[in-house]
Amino acid sequence: QVQLVESGGGLVQAGGSLRLSCAASGRTFVMYTMGWFRQAPGKEREFVAGISWDSKRTNYADSVNGRFTISRDNAKDTLYLQIDSLKPEDTAIYYCAAGKNALVLPTSTERVGSWGQGTQVTVSS
Repeated sequence: QVQLVESGGGLVQAGGSLRLSCAASGRTFVMYTMGWFRQAPGKEREFVAGISWDSKRTNYADSVNGRFTISRDNAKDTLYLQIDSLKPEDTAIYYCAAGKNALVLPTSTERVGSWGQGTQVTVSS
């Protein structure tokens, strides 16, 4: 299993930006598709973005498309999520996720093999 540690969350004003990072260790990072999920208070964990092992395929939830950008640096074993034009409804704990293999993007919780501990993003209006 791959171990995942997120960083970069915080408190920002609406319209601002953040970049989340997820450092991977334990297994070969390039062997996994990767993704980001988020969970707001009282809501289920939801898919945000996914990326293939070679960065050639990406997928986004409709609610974030055009504002969020997922990327990865396989040389650094690190996944990123650039978040722009933040809205109060983006407030949530953001989780890094590794898929179960190198082929299927983790676009649902059933497709996730490993989770990070989460990082809080709070957007004030």
